[in-house]
Amino acid sequence: METKESAADERPARSAEEAVERLRAALHDVGIVLPSLRIDPVTGAHGHPYALVDLGRCNLGVASRLAAALRRSGGGV
Repeated sequence: METKESAADERPARSAEEAVERLRAALHDVGIVLPSLRIDPVTGAHGHPYALVDLGRCNLGVASRLAAALRRSGGGV
């Protein structure tokens, strides 16, 4: 049975801010923090409808945890 929260997570984000916050929360749920995660300042500054999300940089430990989390979820890397 699908919950209201899971249904909301599957629909496309309505804004770049929402997309970034969803990604930040999902990463947090699996113990990953990307400190540089943000909306790209160039495409986001003008309200571009397809603003880019800047994942930023991370160290090798975070990259390894991210890869492991994707593998566990069936996302494959």
